[in-house]
Amino acid sequence: MDLLGEHLRQWRIMLGLSQELAAERADISVPTLRRIERGEPGVKLGSFLALARVLNLDKRLEEATDPLNTDLGRMRAHALGRRRAKRSTP
Repeated sequence: MDLLGEHLRQWRIMLGLSQELAAERADISVPTLRRIERGEPGVKLGSFLALARVLNLDKRLEEATDPLNTDLGRMRAHALGRRRAKRSTP
């Protein structure tokens, strides 16, 4: 989780967002943002996702976790009742 937090920190910096502004936009506290960026366990998933949304990473997370975007998921799609990945709309 340390690496994931570091990646989020790097995205925030590349987007030119201060910790204060990113936390405000995500409606989380600055200490919570720091905990996320350090990869500390125990941070609420909602806080993590709110920050991901501020950093415009929410769609990438959806795509990365779609099991049908993997060979295994496509092979076992019948277990999910789905045939293919949902197409995202621009």
